[in-house]
Amino acid sequence: MTSHDDTGRDNVHRLHAEVHEPVHGDVHDTDQGIVHETSERIDTTDIHGDVHEVVDAEVIEGEVLSEEESAALDQRLASRGALVRRAVSTGQVAKRVATHDRTKTTGKVTARAAYTVVKGGESYAKRAWDAGTMGVYRRQIKAAEAAGDREALKEWTAAKELATERRHNRLMDAPKLAWGVLKVAVGATLATPVIVFVIAVFAKLTGSGSFSGVWAGFFALIGLVIAVGGVAWTVLTFALPVLVVIALFREGKRIAEPPAWMVTTADTELDMAIDESTIAQALDSLRIPNITRYLKQGYKLQFITPARQQGRGTHALIRLPGGVPAEEISKRRVALATSLHRAGSEVWPTTGDEAGILDLWVADKGALAGGPGSYPLLTEGLVDVFKGVPAGKTLRGDDLREPVMGRNSIVGGAPGQGKSSASKTFMAGCALDPTVEMRIWVPDQNFDFERFKRRCSRYVMGADDESIRQIRDDLKEMFEEMERRGELLKTYQVEHVTRELADKNVGLHPLVGLLEEAHVAFQHEEYGADIAKYAIGLVKLGRKRGMHFRVSTQAPTATSLPKDVTRNVTNNCAFYVQDYVANDGLLGQGAFKQGVRATDLIPGENRGTAIVKGFSAAKYETLQWYFLDGAEGNDQITPIIDRALAAIAKRKLPAPSEARRPEIESRDLLADLDEVLDTNPVAIADVPALLKRLAPTWTPYQSLTGKALREILAAEHGIKVPSTGNRYPLDPATVRDAIVLRERDAGAADDTEDDADPIAS
Repeated sequence: MTSHDDTGRDNVHRLHAEVHEPVHGDVHDTDQGIVHETSERIDTTDIHGDVHEVVDAEVIEGEVLSEEESAALDQRLASRGALVRRAVSTGQVAKRVATHDRTKTTGKVTARAAYTVVKGGESYAKRAWDAGTMGVYRRQIKAAEAAGDREALKEWTAAKELATERRHNRLMDAPKLAWGVLKVAVGATLATPVIVFVIAVFAKLTGSGSFSGVWAGFFALIGLVIAVGGVAWTVLTFALPVLVVIALFREGKRIAEPPAWMVTTADTELDMAIDESTIAQALDSLRIPNITRYLKQGYKLQFITPARQQGRGTHALIRLPGGVPAEEISKRRVALATSLHRAGSEVWPTTGDEAGILDLWVADKGALAGGPGSYPLLTEGLVDVFKGVPAGKTLRGDDLREPVMGRNSIVGGAPGQGKSSASKTFMAGCALDPTVEMRIWVPDQNFDFERFKRRCSRYVMGADDESIRQIRDDLKEMFEEMERRGELLKTYQVEHVTRELADKNVGLHPLVGLLEEAHVAFQHEEYGADIAKYAIGLVKLGRKRGMHFRVSTQAPTATSLPKDVTRNVTNNCAFYVQDYVANDGLLGQGAFKQGVRATDLIPGENRGTAIVKGFSAAKYETLQWYFLDGAEGNDQITPIIDRALAAIAKRKLPAPSEARRPEIESRDLLADLDEVLDTNPVAIADVPALLKRLAPTWTPYQSLTGKALREILAAEHGIKVPSTGNRYPLDPATVRDAIVLRERDAGAADDTEDDADPIAS
């Protein structure tokens, strides 16, 4: 049996036998066509005393082979026919070290630190130069001249003159100050020995000390001060350069970003500090000529509101150079985000109070990943839809409510991005107002809203012809109810439904309708045209009558949605969409050009996040919607519906399944006057009070005045009230005569109709 040592020794001999000679020459790699230079050959002795010639080279890695591994190596070498050893030359080792990741990173860090220190020194030098030459004032004066701002020019010129005068006064006072300091120093130097002498004499006379002892203590104190000063000077001598470098580094880091080639992999994971400098650099990188020229001339951008933390990001108000509208920056939002090391959906430039003021908000990196948190009314609480319903949170972290009354809404986006979830959140809020009547139509086999069915007075789910026809009939019914509500508003003499009027339960309660997957209904071959007609009418006229109509779709195009629907809604919500056509279909014509782009959202990653318009005073917002889970095992919607139904029952309001049709109350003014008036004439100004007492809940009487009553009687009933004694007395006999004449005319009209009816004869 061959021992392990013998096998290893044989392998060594075999390897040397297969190496091409001469060893001192070049070694040729016949397989790869590569020539490697070798070092000197030296002799080494193994543990058995055998001498072998080996190549002098650095061993990088190695391991002891077992007998089986050695045999496998023999087989591989035999199959190759030759072994070529690739020696690593000194030059190759140096190159490998220089290109090692750790070496490159260290070099970049060192270079970046040096660059930052240099930029810090440059900054301090500029600031010193500015301080010495009034540079700040000169730049502001030039900027005011360039912008044509006379008021600012006047203010900065006056400020420069005042600063110049103050500096002149300080320079004139400097010699006096120096002379004063010198006199104090000389006086102190001369006075100190005198004081010590007096103390020494006093100590001698009183016996509390010796004369020489006081002087010895004085000189010892001087020696201590000199020693401490020497140590402090030595420490300062070594520490001062370090402190200066630290100060320069901090200043350079504040004002400058290192060049791209100095950035390491670790640096790319760090967040950029958003301040005035980085914002100015980012705006300059947009290559807008007026901004580039303005900054190149040494002017500084005017920050009306300096960059400061606001919610989950940084906010700033910037006055742009002349000729640059803020809208131009909005169009280049993605490019601006790139310069600020942000995703496109994390940078929001809008127009401020003036066309040239940029309102910029930059989210903290990754702010979208934080989410809006849980729904605030998940376990308790009710809603007043006249104040809006909880929707979600903006990137700033502010709570945002979606308006309901006086509004209509459209929501859409690519499938799976949160469109239906947003509508469920909206309808859950509406359900928690006990006065709201809800109607939901889903022209699809979609069970997303099935848990809302108990809370709805109308609910249709299905894409068959019968279901679409039912949706058409329900919308027609809602349209007719809208017209009846219009009559009620005239009766109550109000322009729109209010909370007080809705609470009276007279048929003007809030009514919210949701048409989910609306494109399916609108494009139906037989009923689509009628559905579109009623939807347009509801969107145009329903908002003042206590009705909110919500359209939800994943296909917001000119052919899938009626233009008059998209044009007249005031709440717009767009989740991720693929092109500008869908974007403008949801957010309004021209939104894409203005930089309002749901296309910048990332599908999947930004699921549940939408661009909304009309929810607040802002032109648009990025909203993270609250999410309500309706899945089995984690059903959050059913408890909300249970709570809503309990609130309805507690207020003794009609159940959702019961009809709540408007009941138009009417009163006969002449009959009411006949009842409240006696036999004597009454001043017209006193009559409205009598009518209010008769019908205290009748709205038209609550705001009635004597003058208005006089005009109504003349215009509608032919009764002219005389101005006797400027009292305009209303005679009851005149009112009763008008009633008799009205009844006679009505009877005559009935007789005429009977005569004209052939069936009656």
